[in-house]
Amino acid sequence: MKSPFPGMDPWLEGHVWPDVHHDLATRFKEQIVPQVVPKYFVRIETYTVEDTSPEEEVGIMYPDVEILKKQPAQTPPLTGRVEENISVLTPATMIIPRPVIEVNIPVVEIRDRENHKLITAIEILSPVNKRGKGLDKYREKRQLLHDDGVHLLEADLLRRGQRPLNYPTLPRSAHYFVMLSRGDRYKTEVWAMTVRDKLPVVPIPLKSPDPDVRLDIGAAFHEVYDRSRYELSVRYGAEPAPPAFSAEDVEWLQEVLKGNKLIA
Repeated sequence: MKSPFPGMDPWLEGHVWPDVHHDLATRFKEQIVPQVVPKYFVRIETYTVEDTSPEEEVGIMYPDVEILKKQPAQTPPLTGRVEENISVLTPATMIIPRPVIEVNIPVVEIRDRENHKLITAIEILSPVNKRGKGLDKYREKRQLLHDDGVHLLEADLLRRGQRPLNYPTLPRSAHYFVMLSRGDRYKTEVWAMTVRDKLPVVPIPLKSPDPDVRLDIGAAFHEVYDRSRYELSVRYGAEPAPPAFSAEDVEWLQEVLKGNKLIA
């Protein structure tokens, strides 16, 4: 089944997002490879970010990783006189430290075949890129890439969190953004979309003087949806996470779902 929406499906921002994220990176790679070979090669690399505030996540469950420390069964000493009817404290069986949750994030990289130099990076933003220390580290990474002259395309298909580039004139009515920062310029091209808009076809810059190639984000997204059959696991009868839509947008979303027989 094809996606019911012309652009981004807000119900995919919840528990299925990690699957969408990884598959979307693969579809991006498949589109770009035939346009850039043999001068360039395209790879999906991953980097790891520690999520310092997983409790803020909405609808995404990380695998449980816990380190358990066994404690000796000792009764803590009590000072003073112990009355006959006073209960003695029971020692804890174990102490569980706060788990360290690490999130693996895929990034599509275009490299020069001759010297393996990174030319262009394509980031599909994860929730951890948009909050807390993860946001700070991601902003540092963006600056390092620009300092190295690397082109950076960012697809922000998540409504929650802070935008890494929070420019004051970005349209507040937009739900999703795609941003292109060319490594040789101090400008950022912005595509802003609401939930009603199609996802854009954008240029992917290479090494000068080679011309840009094209990335059809909408086509990639619809292919991901069609192959993965997300309608089988997404609860369209519930609110998307997070809600944060206007009354008019909610009415439009409900009409689309009813028209596709995903809700009664």
